[in-house]
Amino acid sequence: MKKTFHVLVLLAVCALFISCAAQRGPVSSAAKKPAARPGTFDVRAFGAKGDGKTKDTAAFQKALDACKAVGGGTVSVPNGYYLIGSIVIGANTTLRLGGNTSLIGSPDIGDYPLVRIRWEGEFAQGHRAMISSEKTANVIVTGGSIFGPPINVSRWRNPRGPALVEFSECTNVTLENLSTQYQQLWSIHPLLCTKFTARNLTIRSIRPNGDGIDVDSCSNVLIEGCNIDTGDDAISLKSGRGESAIALGRPTQDVVIRNCTLASSLFAAIGVGTELSGGIRNVLVENCNISGHQNAFFLKSRGGRGGFIENFTGNYLTVNDSPTMLAINILNKGVQAEDAVTNTDEKWTRVSNVRFSNVLVENVSDLVLAQNIPAAMPLDGLSISNIMGTCGRALRLANMTNVEIAAIKVTGYRGAFVTQTNVQGSGLEAPK
Repeated sequence: MKKTFHVLVLLAVCALFISCAAQRGPVSSAAKKPAARPGTFDVRAFGAKGDGKTKDTAAFQKALDACKAVGGGTVSVPNGYYLIGSIVIGANTTLRLGGNTSLIGSPDIGDYPLVRIRWEGEFAQGHRAMISSEKTANVIVTGGSIFGPPINVSRWRNPRGPALVEFSECTNVTLENLSTQYQQLWSIHPLLCTKFTARNLTIRSIRPNGDGIDVDSCSNVLIEGCNIDTGDDAISLKSGRGESAIALGRPTQDVVIRNCTLASSLFAAIGVGTELSGGIRNVLVENCNISGHQNAFFLKSRGGRGGFIENFTGNYLTVNDSPTMLAINILNKGVQAEDAVTNTDEKWTRVSNVRFSNVLVENVSDLVLAQNIPAAMPLDGLSISNIMGTCGRALRLANMTNVEIAAIKVTGYRGAFVTQTNVQGSGLEAPK
């Protein structure tokens, strides 16, 4: 509650600040247009006001289109407060925001055209993101702040409202040194991208579906140095749902998350699943501070969804103030019709090689809660080692093979060190 109140106050202060800025007009430091440099396109030269009340969408798009027309360059956004709807970035383009630049989402739904998006695992019509790019390469967005549009939930859910930043089928994308604020919709959504980097981002959101970064059927992903505190998952790894995702064959893979502070006020700091029929593999989370309102790490699926989670590693972590360090639930809420994996012998999600080591836990209820795993598809390979700190319960496991438990030095837990059903492996006895 304290965290949610803090975010609400922050959003209110931001709204007041923007309102005052609109009354004052453009900031003085941006009043003089800098001399144009080759390959640099200043949005003010294309008519942007930056006063917080004039819609600057058209000016931004003109600058971006001019940049695209010459094969790329830098679109510069001087300090100011820019009210915009959806804009589209072309290839080989850097969108560079000044250190005191704020992009403010227009409250008008008509400023976000309907396009084909993937939302909660399925392709459908949805409103284009505030910052969007599709089938491009070599795009950078850097500096400044992005404030999402206010969302009227009854109007902006079906079809889906705009994400803040959405890149689809892009290669070599970097977001760095910027901050975002939003509510009740995903902030950053890379979809079917290769070589995606999020570096030194500060992301804040509130309320359900207010995810920070949703990595969706992407490969070669680096998330580093980010501070994310969200209403839902701080980071979520996805790959579509049902037969269409299996046919597409685009897993989320080769993901590194490092040197981050991640917190969720509703669900999980790092969520893996919900939509994973295309599979999730080769994920490394290291040197991070983690806190989740329900789970620090949550690997989840349900019957009929298929897919896989394999080679998921957490190393050198601090986990605090969370009901679980690691929760695994493959029997989550039964079968849904939209999953309907019918052309495969494996309706259950395969989970293998999940490894956590060198973790400090504090105020954690369950160290590992992993009992909802189907006997027909046991988890193959769970390694938990070198864990220190305090927890309410230690290990609750079911339906696993090749389990390795070693050097667990936790205190304060009640009941048995291991509660197990159909578990094979080593180190399952209480530590001496």
